[in-house]
Amino acid sequence: MSVFSSLIGQPQAVELLDRAIAVDRLAPAYLFVGTAGIGKGLAAECFLEALLSSSRSRILNRNHPDLLWVEPTYLHQGKRLTAIEAEAAGVKRKTPPMIRLEQIREVSQFLSRPPLEAARSAIVIEQAETMPESAANALLKTLEEPGRATIILLATSVESVLPTIVSRCQRIPFARLDVESMAQVLKKVGHPEILSKPQLLSLAQGSPGAAIAHQQTLESIPLEVLESVMQPPKSLRQALTTARTIAKTIDGETQLWLIDYLQQVYWTQSQNARSLRLLEKAKEQLLAYVQSQLVWEVMWMEFCAQPH
Repeated sequence: MSVFSSLIGQPQAVELLDRAIAVDRLAPAYLFVGTAGIGKGLAAECFLEALLSSSRSRILNRNHPDLLWVEPTYLHQGKRLTAIEAEAAGVKRKTPPMIRLEQIREVSQFLSRPPLEAARSAIVIEQAETMPESAANALLKTLEEPGRATIILLATSVESVLPTIVSRCQRIPFARLDVESMAQVLKKVGHPEILSKPQLLSLAQGSPGAAIAHQQTLESIPLEVLESVMQPPKSLRQALTTARTIAKTIDGETQLWLIDYLQQVYWTQSQNARSLRLLEKAKEQLLAYVQSQLVWEVMWMEFCAQPH
């Protein structure tokens, strides 16, 4: 049985990686490319199981001595925190996490010693597109002389990574999943309820991971808030009340998500292009850091002014 038996809907990636294992012709570096949440991380774990001749549990727990798994981090009070650590610590995250220069330096240090158990060392760098230029240039030097190691970069697109890095990697493409494959994955990971929510599936665009993230965001919004926005407000009083409630109870990132979700909901209800334009205008203003309550007030009042 292939080590990739748990990876659904990625036949091309599986074929390329299986062939490399079968003929023992491993590239020094791989670039797994595709939208977030479609299986790049799972594919890397499966691949490492074969590369390191290790049990899957050691890979999943990141406790193999010849494996270094690098995640984007936030910088808080001089300490690097992963997204999970930042959430657990209640850190307010104003900017997205990134792969930092110090982390790439740690990659070089890790590779400066020979592997302890396996025939080679392995490095996985998640969200490689978040590397600033300084980190990318430092990684470039490592890619030129990786030694007895295989480096796997996970990125959303080829264009998001420096061309000089792309040229030194074997590219493994990952495709968005079709409806049947999406259903298989969501049932397998215990989220079949998402299949009955067409707005979430539309937002996910063929990514099971994105569908699950959308479901979690939806569940984080208070039910009374969701109920109040499923239809545009019918009066100015309702518009102002709804705007104030959203601004006070939902953080900025979730407000942006809510606009995307409402675009799906309202289009399903009425296919009114003006509604989509009003929502898109509000999103642009939020991204420009206009005061959120004011953005929602103006948008809802404009909804009240349009014919229903």
